[in-house]
Amino acid sequence: MRCLHPPAGTGEQVPGKAKNFYLYCMKNKWNRIVIVLVIMAANIGLDQWTKVWARQTLQYRPSRSYWDDFFRLVYVENKGAFLSLGSDLSEDVRMAILHFFPAVLLAVLTVYVMLSKALNKWQIVGMSFIVGGGISNVFDRILYAQVTDFMNMGLFGLRTGIFNFADVSIMVGLAIMLPFALQKDPTPLPVDVEVEEKD
Repeated sequence: MRCLHPPAGTGEQVPGKAKNFYLYCMKNKWNRIVIVLVIMAANIGLDQWTKVWARQTLQYRPSRSYWDDFFRLVYVENKGAFLSLGSDLSEDVRMAILHFFPAVLLAVLTVYVMLSKALNKWQIVGMSFIVGGGISNVFDRILYAQVTDFMNMGLFGLRTGIFNFADVSIMVGLAIMLPFALQKDPTPLPVDVEVEEKD
């Protein structure tokens, strides 16, 4: 049987007997899957709920400005990708790039974040945010052929593109992942251990 050591510094102990060790591994595996699914579901749920609110509250209405125009609520139907990228592409190209490829990529990333031994707990959280936001936007593109965007921020004459909470999830996930990508000497990955069951 193969399993990862518990994270260093957590105080968890690896059970000595092979049977208990196997149960320990399986429990941690399913705990991880549940955590990933909960984070993804929370991001998708928040994004979809706020998009329904935006369609009901902001569509066909003037934009709203807050905090000396730092934050705006403005309804936009985006046929492109993140921050409207690719919105001017032809229908066939947009279908391939914004529907098929992201759906396959997100399916692969979902399996990866659930099962990969190369991720630590913060990377798992970050990847779950990214995948959750990506799934929510792809869901919109498949169902509505467009994505609802409704938030905009600006400071000192510079403004962001118009975005939604799925985009925020992706950016939060990237922010969590960034410190690990910039590490010069990454923390060594957990070491696999072999446990042989004796008669």
